Amino acid sequence: MVLFTYLTLAASAVLGAVAAPAAEPSLDLPDFDFAPRNLTRRQDYSQNYKTSGNVQFSPTSNGYSVSFSGAGDFVVGKGWRTGTSRTISYSGSSSRSSGTVLLSVYGWTRNPLIEYYVQEWTSDGKGSAQGQKVGTYQADGATWDLWKHQQVNQPSIAGTTTFWQYIANRQGNSGAGSGSVNMGAHFAAWQKFGLNLGQHDYQVLATEGWGGAGGRAQYTIRG
Repeated sequence: MVLFTYLTLAASAVLGAVAAPAAEPSLDLPDFDFAPRNLTRRQDYSQNYKTSGNVQFSPTSNGYSVSFSGAGDFVVGKGWRTGTSRTISYSGSSSRSSGTVLLSVYGWTRNPLIEYYVQEWTSDGKGSAQGQKVGTYQADGATWDLWKHQQVNQPSIAGTTTFWQYIANRQGNSGAGSGSVNMGAHFAAWQKFGLNLGQHDYQVLATEGWGGAGGRAQYTIRG
């Protein structure tokens, strides 16, 4: 299992769950990225959580890179302080030499308190998927298995409490290079299975690893 640290401004909590992100706001970045004929919301949220092992995380203005070896537990990534039903496009690569490694869109909601994953790629084909398989659906040109798992009396962004995890695991496991994740399509599919979300907290594209994980990842993100 993996630990989770949440840090935003003055708030901090530690989560013993399958994921392990630590969030650090990037306050030095402008709110928007101006490009020809385009105006995009800049990523304004970095997370850099790691316990044991060697993890070298480098966030950029529009993505991140990370190399790691012997990592007991880490989650690093880039995204937004507030999640939405945005479409998140990314390009890059992931490689793994040991342990478990995954690439996910990861986030939380409040009221209800939900921890969620859209797992684009996992080194073992399952990643953080556990608990009860709810069903299967289509999104982003792929088939997804949907799981839910209850965390009982575990630390979260709202303190130690009981909450649900929603975990979408991509069949075929082919999303390590580039892709586009329509979060609105995933959220709508989850709702059809009775898995409702609340008020969005943060949302990131994240690389996660545990169990002596070794490898590297690099991604550019737009959303």
